[in-house]
Amino acid sequence: MATALVIENDPSDDLRRLGDWLAEGGLELTVLRPHAGDELPDNLDGYLALIVLGGDQSAFPDAAGVPGAPWFPALEGLLRKAVRFRVPTLGVCLGGQLLARAHGGTVQRSAAGPEIGPGLVAKRDAADGDPLFKWVPLLPDVQQWHRDEITELPASAVLLAASSRYPNQAFRIGDRAWGLQFHIECDAEMIAGWARSDSAVLAELGYDAEAVVAAVTAALADVEEVWQPFAVRFAALAQGTLADADIPHSGTGRTLPLLGQ
Repeated sequence: MATALVIENDPSDDLRRLGDWLAEGGLELTVLRPHAGDELPDNLDGYLALIVLGGDQSAFPDAAGVPGAPWFPALEGLLRKAVRFRVPTLGVCLGGQLLARAHGGTVQRSAAGPEIGPGLVAKRDAADGDPLFKWVPLLPDVQQWHRDEITELPASAVLLAASSRYPNQAFRIGDRAWGLQFHIECDAEMIAGWARSDSAVLAELGYDAEAVVAAVTAALADVEEVWQPFAVRFAALAQGTLADADIPHSGTGRTLPLLGQ
């Protein structure tokens, strides 16, 4: 099988459902856990893709009370190499923020406050020409759990999805690197763990933790309907099998079925 490198920044945010979907798409996943002492490679030789996951750390060094991580400079260097050498890349939440910072974008503590729970984002016009996002619905379901936001995208980035409070929800750099502000990997167990660890934040927002977990759980099927095919398309792109002929041309924004169906 083709191998993708996965960087797990925080034990509370692992691959979960995204790992299953990428495996369905034919990718073997090598997971490095720098939070547990794994060293990052100097380059991506031998890997067909790079996936960088989220975490409770901050992507910018001066976040009040929220530390970064000592491996972030090396990880940002790896993200720059991924774009330079056109290695298909997917950054999720913190991973997307690090992708933006690595290419000159700005990440800051959000003035709008934390964004938590299920929600919708809106595709931008540029998504119609994107090999992954063009088949995502106009208002895809997502899961949100973040305090920081990308306040300025890199000059080279193409905005693919937005929302009213957090304008930079998804973007692409080059032709093979995508950053997502939202989460697609979560299951109910993961969200329940976040609700416990962020109980003070939820209380400050006036949210009931059980209600948040229930709302996320109720939306899991809708999230899967959109982002499972997205993950399979990413896997196909990494393996060089996402030919234009494999993609429907209805222009409706409907999701792509599993390859081979």
